[in-house]
Amino acid sequence: MSNNLNRRVFLQTSALASAGLAVGNTNISQKQTIPSSKSKINIGVIGVGLRGQSHIDLALDRSDCEIIAICDVDDSMIQSTLSMIDKKGKAKPKIFLGERSYLELLAEENVDALIIASPWQFHTEQAVAAMKAKKFVGVEVWGAFSLDECWQLINTYEATGTPLFFLENVCYRRDVMAILNMVRQNMFGELIHLECGYQHDLREVKFNNGKQPYGGGVEFGEKGFSEAKWRTTHSVFRNGDLYPTHGIGPVAQYININRGNRFVQLTATASKARGLHHYIVNHPSGGKEHPNAKIEFKLGDKITTVIQAHQGESIIVHHDTNLPRPYSLGFRVQGTRGLWMDINQSLHIEGLSPKHQWEAADKYLKKYDHPLWKKYEQLATGAGHGGMDFFLLNSFVECAKNNSQPPIDIYDAATWLSITTLSEQSIALGGQAVAFPDFTRGRWMTQKVNFALDDNY
Repeated sequence: MSNNLNRRVFLQTSALASAGLAVGNTNISQKQTIPSSKSKINIGVIGVGLRGQSHIDLALDRSDCEIIAICDVDDSMIQSTLSMIDKKGKAKPKIFLGERSYLELLAEENVDALIIASPWQFHTEQAVAAMKAKKFVGVEVWGAFSLDECWQLINTYEATGTPLFFLENVCYRRDVMAILNMVRQNMFGELIHLECGYQHDLREVKFNNGKQPYGGGVEFGEKGFSEAKWRTTHSVFRNGDLYPTHGIGPVAQYININRGNRFVQLTATASKARGLHHYIVNHPSGGKEHPNAKIEFKLGDKITTVIQAHQGESIIVHHDTNLPRPYSLGFRVQGTRGLWMDINQSLHIEGLSPKHQWEAADKYLKKYDHPLWKKYEQLATGAGHGGMDFFLLNSFVECAKNNSQPPIDIYDAATWLSITTLSEQSIALGGQAVAFPDFTRGRWMTQKVNFALDDNY
């Protein structure tokens, strides 16, 4: 039996226990919607590019949800999605084509929940509209354009009580969750310093010849394919950590941000920008005379952000996407008893490890494997990004079925997103410190930890 079939059979016979999805329902609005449990939900998806399609692919294997509406501005992505749905023998969803057609989708009364996987600049506008339409909404990750944008999300949630699930999948990565388990068992002692980031050579994502998904070309914008149509433009005009949440999400869980702790301030610096120009002039499709060789990219090739937390921890966040390098989120978790670093897959625990020596992390990651992964490993096998997408979508669906508070909520979203805007401000001010707003309005002092507390979330 295939892994996909294993996953499908399980989800057809036994949904994960939903009561534990949001332990200690503490986040919250005075106008919070009263939960109404459903055995099955209808999902609409705004943005059915490659990321949106990956969510749909997993949802199609479940019996407790149905994709009934899809929306995009690119008809080729619509057609690709329809083909995928047809191959899995599912009913054709209603189609909404065009930039503003998502408003028509939101007017569909039978849409219970919404996944937003559109380009970054549309996320806040669409999420706000979804919350106002009382659609339980999951939003893909990005980096904020302004603090006002973050407050729009908060204010809309607090006015409507409609939950928003911030779809940060790296929080569910297997090694990340094993380290979370170790942190909670005090294996590293009191945490002192952490590092993380987004360190990923994206040059072949940011540039394309418009004829193949990835792997060639120096075009972007109208001539680009998929993310190259819109993502590269941010490197032309912006200088800051454009994509902070894959790294900061797990780190925030380790030190209980918004749940007894908070980010206080940050400073950021940017290197010079050379990587994208070098790629263009040295690519067979480019050269010194290519029009894109004349573009002055504003985004520094290496953005370094240093965050101070209320309880005294320091965090370094890296952004590095325009230079040749292997992929790594660069996690480092360091406390009074030792540290773990994912870049060398090693750790050192005082009293357990040989003195002054690294140990391979593997045996610890297996021993402290999170209960969620131990229980549902077979179902996650074959799901995107090493299986973590299974846990993310499952949590989203279970929360939506019960209209319960997500383990990664609106306050997490605003806090993590704001790193982009604040880093831009600090760089523009020559590396001066800038303060984090308290998006929780003081609730961080009393809100309880609710992410992955037991084997049912």
